[in-house]
Amino acid sequence: MKTTRRQFITQAGSAVAVAAIAGGPGLRAAVAPAADELCFKSARELLRLLGERKVSARELMSAHLAQIARVNPKINAIVAKLDDAECLALAERADRQLARRERVGPLHGLPFAHKDTEPAVGFPFTSGTPIFRTRMPTADSAAVERIRAAGALSIGKTNVPEFAMGSHTYNPVYGPTRNPYDLTKSAGGSSGGAGAALATGMLPLANGSDLGGSLRNPGNFNNVVGYRPTAGLVSLAPTATPFGTMVTKGPLARSVADAALLLSVMAGADDRDPGGYPSDPAQFLRPLERDLKGVRVAWCPDLGGLPLDPRVRAVLAAQRATFERMGCIVEDAAPNLDGADEAFLTLRAWRTFHNLGPLLAQHRAVMKPEAIGEIEAGAKVTATQIARSLEVQAQVIQRMIAFQRTYEFVLCAVNQVPPFDVTLAWPKEIAGVKMVGYTDWMKSAYRITVTSCPAVSVPAGFTPEGLPVGIQIVGRYRGDFELLRVAHMFEQATRVGATRPAIAG
Repeated sequence: MKTTRRQFITQAGSAVAVAAIAGGPGLRAAVAPAADELCFKSARELLRLLGERKVSARELMSAHLAQIARVNPKINAIVAKLDDAECLALAERADRQLARRERVGPLHGLPFAHKDTEPAVGFPFTSGTPIFRTRMPTADSAAVERIRAAGALSIGKTNVPEFAMGSHTYNPVYGPTRNPYDLTKSAGGSSGGAGAALATGMLPLANGSDLGGSLRNPGNFNNVVGYRPTAGLVSLAPTATPFGTMVTKGPLARSVADAALLLSVMAGADDRDPGGYPSDPAQFLRPLERDLKGVRVAWCPDLGGLPLDPRVRAVLAAQRATFERMGCIVEDAAPNLDGADEAFLTLRAWRTFHNLGPLLAQHRAVMKPEAIGEIEAGAKVTATQIARSLEVQAQVIQRMIAFQRTYEFVLCAVNQVPPFDVTLAWPKEIAGVKMVGYTDWMKSAYRITVTSCPAVSVPAGFTPEGLPVGIQIVGRYRGDFELLRVAHMFEQATRVGATRPAIAG
């Protein structure tokens, strides 16, 4: 019966399913049939079922296509999707490979959509701007290449902000991505489409990138896990600036274990990226359980004084006791991040000017104001300012290393606000403090970026309105595996991530 039902929904029920959720402006008004059970199984469990031939890749694809047809018109997370027949053909090919007992990769048969800032052959590479609306790449990025080589089935892209700028996913090519827990709110960004697709069971895994919080913030806003690796662990190729330590690529997932699985595929040195370093990606497949008794952690929800929405503060405060119950020694302490704002804003502006400056003269009329402002600010950055910012960043990194000799992990807010109105470009005020620029509300994320440390957003609770709030756990430099372990232990202790949005079924 289950097989018949899935096939029926895929072949004949898409229009009905879409119509069923088309009414009502918000989450609670949407009444939808129950989601297929396959769509919310972990990636690891799906791979086990595929390997044991208890489910076929076609059956798995059919279930996800039905979920996409039913939910995506409401939240707009997956874009540039192949038509269903092409997706099913990919799955049938994967099934034939399994039947022939061919050697397959660790993600074999899983549906996947790549972030739209990643070049992926066969899909538009718009980066959310009409300037690149018809751009079609001729080669995959290193991240896409590894995910495909692992056997994942590429079916589309996930939505991003224009040029991936700002942690709120909206653009003039595909429109906004809405928060699955409240359709009137933002899904975050820049990996917002990825986070929302995971939360609603449209994908089992997703990839993203992070400069100012673009893996962590959508993890936080969508009640999923967003993992920012240590800079250099995952290849950035192709990139014009490989030696920077602020941009990273990494996984999003519905669990820490699944994020670790995808990281094991994405991580590793690449000779096309001289900014990377040798590592052992297989370590991320080891058991994540850890005894945390006696581990000292620094508790600083506002990172030592940032404005923090009272609803976020309340959710985080309630989880302090969780770390204590796990055996941690939790102490009020904050790292000295003096100069992090200067370093981040200067280097970000310079990087934006370097990457996007040539577009401004011809395309100013179709570029969002924040992009124009960032480019123009970057054009004014001097060599002396760049050198000074790099020096300041080095000082921040060294102070963080010293701090974490005492405190293995730092616990703080991911975002300073819960998900905000989807029609806003960015929050203009937090706890009575006005935000001057479009990145001001992201300081709790981007200050950690400057340290080059790994950081993860793990679901921590909900506001009284039902909006997700995550906690940011910051690990030691190149201490990614240990960070995943403490994140896993917190996740298992709380199970907050198991709460699905109602729209998902």
